[in-house]
Amino acid sequence: MTQFAHIDHPTQHPGVERVQRAAGALREIASGFNGARGAATLLLAAVVSALVVVANEVVDTWTEGHLLAAWIILWTIAFAGMALLAGPARSFVRAVSGRVKAGAAARRQVAEDRKYWDVALTDARVMADLSRAMSAEASRSVRSYY
Repeated sequence: MTQFAHIDHPTQHPGVERVQRAAGALREIASGFNGARGAATLLLAAVVSALVVVANEVVDTWTEGHLLAAWIILWTIAFAGMALLAGPARSFVRAVSGRVKAGAAARRQVAEDRKYWDVALTDARVMADLSRAMSAEASRSVRSYY
């Protein structure tokens, strides 16, 4: 009678394992994402499209006999714009994203300092620690004048 009883059941549900593997794969994909590169690409596309629009307006004013030459010039401007502006667009986006990150870090630090100060106003031990740290810093700065 016990020949049909199977006691080797898995300890975790196979569906849960699949979901965990999928979540891990999504985390790996998200960690490899570089926002500066995507923003630089969008900026480059915007600048090149503006150049193409201007070149198209110039082409429209030409007569029909020069249409092939106009299209060659139009696409030359488009590809030259992509080639020449890729580096500056990427460096601009990196600089802007660096400043945004630095500003966010500074705002976070100010908020943490404000929370710590609020705690120090209610807890004498924390205020004493701050006072000792400030007096030690003051004595170090005074020693540097001698």
